[in-house]
This record gives sequence, C-alpha cells and structure tokens, in this order.
Amino acid sequence: MKELILGGARSGKSRYAEQRAAQSGLAVVYVATAVAGDEEMAERICHHRARRPESWLTVEEPLELAAILAASASAGRFLIVDCLTLWLSNLLGADDAVFRRERSALLRALPDLPGRICLVGNEVGQGVVPVNPLARRFVDEAGRLHQELATLCDQVVWIAAGLPQMLKGAQ
Repeated sequence: MKELILGGARSGKSRYAEQRAAQSGLAVVYVATAVAGDEEMAERICHHRARRPESWLTVEEPLELAAILAASASAGRFLIVDCLTLWLSNLLGADDAVFRRERSALLRALPDLPGRICLVGNEVGQGVVPVNPLARRFVDEAGRLHQELATLCDQVVWIAAGLPQMLKGAQ
C-alpha cells in the first residue's frame, strides 16, 4: 500500500507517519531526505532522529529517492519518506537533468514497489504566489508532484493540527 501524507509545516505529518509505521508491526525503514545546511535544520534533523525507535533503520538520501526505495522496499517492510518537499528542494538545487531524471524515476518506480510506503510532504501552495522565480517554481513543482503521487497512492491524508483527514482511501 502506498500512502501520501500532506499538510503544513509542523502540522503533525511526520508524527502521524511514524505512528502508522509503529502500529504496522513491520520492520521500518525511515528514508530521510533533509540536508543540514544550517544550524536550525541540523536541530530539526536531530529532533526527528531522537523520536525514532532504535530498531528502525534510517537511510539518509537527499537525491536518489527512487533507487533507495527500490533497494529497501519489501513485503515485510514499512518505508517512510520524510520529506518529499525537502527532496524536491534538493533536486531543484541540482541541475535540471538531475531534477527530471530523479522525479521521473520516483513516479515510474512507485507503483511496482512492494510493502507499505508512506510519503510525507508539505503542502506549500495555499499562500500567496512568491515573488522569487525559484520559490514560484518550487511551489509549482511541489503541487504537480503531489497531484501525480496522489493518483498513484492508495491513500491520501491531509494533516491539520495533528488531526488526519482522509482525502482518498479508507483508514
């Protein structure tokens, strides 16, 4: 089963995904896409690491998400990808060829992957249109990615104030 969890910053998305993984009874692989580019991000990463049980395997991969998912997915595993929008930001910082290749690879690979896969992403398209061209592209690309992933996933959940709202599928 593939699940997409969307919401705003600090809405409870990661905690919800972690609860789903813990309740699954499966071995958990946590695919972290963040890069500690500054002290505040390093603290966020540290906070996320501290919440994870020691029995969970953590794989840190900022760019080649499809390859990591293909190597890690199996019928007896629950994979969490946290988070899609940080991954997208990393891709936009690379060249366009890397962006196109890795985005396409994820969309091609996802439908055939075994096991449970939970993708976490920030919904960023509900505010004003940014003035900066890169920020506008980021918002547009995140929106397009989330739409395409929503069609590929069995479940889509919106998180607000820590409360899950089912958009697609059943709980």
